[in-house]
Amino acid sequence: MTLDLAVWVLLVTAIVLANIPWIFSNRVFVVMTLETKSIWINIAEWLLYFMLTGLFAYLLESKAMGVVHEQEWEFYAVTFFMFAIFSFPGFIYRYNLKSFLDRARRLN
Repeated sequence: MTLDLAVWVLLVTAIVLANIPWIFSNRVFVVMTLETKSIWINIAEWLLYFMLTGLFAYLLESKAMGVVHEQEWEFYAVTFFMFAIFSFPGFIYRYNLKSFLDRARRLN
């Protein structure tokens, strides 16, 4: 796998995983169904997906480059906030847009 392809695969995977907790409003880890899912469960699921993305990035880096570079705390802070930015569309859908769309459907 080339380095360019690894970067694109990682970015797409991170964007998808960052939005899964917010898009699937009554499912935990896409498998288990709950009647109601609190924001704390969403945040815990989101954090687990963040760690899963980090593991995937580690594996991709070792596969594409052969060596994994050591990182300082700044790298992890930046990746955490990038993952938060990636999850913004799903968060807006879950807590703002979904209720607006449901209200509009009820009026029609």
